[in-house]
Amino acid sequence: MSTITAIPVSAADGSFPQSGSPAAGLGTVHGVGLGPGAQDLLSVRADRLVRGARHIAYFRKEGRAGRARRIVEGMLREDVVELPLEYPVTTEIPLADPRYNAALSAFYTDSIERLRRVVEAGEDVVVLCEGDPFFYGSFMHLHTRLQGVAPVRVVPGITGMSGAWTASGTPITWGDDLLTVLMATLPEEELAQRIRNTDALVVMKVGRNLPKLCRAVAAAGREDEAWLVEYATMPEQKVTRLREADKAAPYFSILLIHGQGRRP
Repeated sequence: MSTITAIPVSAADGSFPQSGSPAAGLGTVHGVGLGPGAQDLLSVRADRLVRGARHIAYFRKEGRAGRARRIVEGMLREDVVELPLEYPVTTEIPLADPRYNAALSAFYTDSIERLRRVVEAGEDVVVLCEGDPFFYGSFMHLHTRLQGVAPVRVVPGITGMSGAWTASGTPITWGDDLLTVLMATLPEEELAQRIRNTDALVVMKVGRNLPKLCRAVAAAGREDEAWLVEYATMPEQKVTRLREADKAAPYFSILLIHGQGRRP
């Protein structure tokens, strides 16, 4: 069983401890969780930081507005300075190809340099993060590189999977249910094995992996239990039984299997 150690807050306003040990006079990088996609699901702290930010940064694919940026549309101050961080690749190169890691590593190094210039001028910058910054998000790669470079504070957000199971209208776990979170990018045989051996299930990063995922769910004998949630909490939200889902799914799709464990 895992042990979780509580870390006390360090300021009177209840903010989380700063990381790193940079020189005084620097601004702060705030990694702000925006939740699953609806503005009214932001925390009070996240809302305050986003609305007050002089500088905001966010990830996006080249030529796209970026979903994190769309979530905060209408919330930003008139004189905001935007720093779009554009991925050099998304799905153009296979994950196993060494060029993929090399391209992303260079991208994150460049992103840190852009943030560093802002904080060295004594300005804060808010990095917009879909879901929760510490849950499979791109901000984690900035966070590790910012240690000793700039003060960092992180504002947690509601995860996309929480938004998805809420959209399904059914609790995801009961009693002693074991919940497994998988990425649809895993090999098909491993997906099938893990799907077979869990009570409740969340599968993220579905997108173009849907056909493979459907085969894995079928191989695990759990087709009748599976649901596909697209764009949870967003205006285009759609909840469908996996058997009845389209053969293609957007990236912002999550597969669910609800636990059926002990209950009074």
